[in-house]
Amino acid sequence: MEVLYLLLPISGLFTVIIVGALVWAVKSGQFDDLEGPAYKILMDDDEEPVAKSATHDAAGKPLTKADKSAESDDNSLN
Repeated sequence: MEVLYLLLPISGLFTVIIVGALVWAVKSGQFDDLEGPAYKILMDDDEEPVAKSATHDAAGKPLTKADKSAESDDNSLN
């Protein structure tokens, strides 16, 4: 029976710690988006964006003004 004098305050302390951790998690936004990270894994990032190909050459280097004007001259000949 005397052990209850030790166990009750310890269980009360654990309860306060757990409730405090839950309140902190809710306030810091840990439960805002539960499904988003799961869907991010499924997104396919292998495709190259369309806009990048218009401003970069085949090796991935940015095109200069001279490259762009030469490319437009080539397109006008077709």
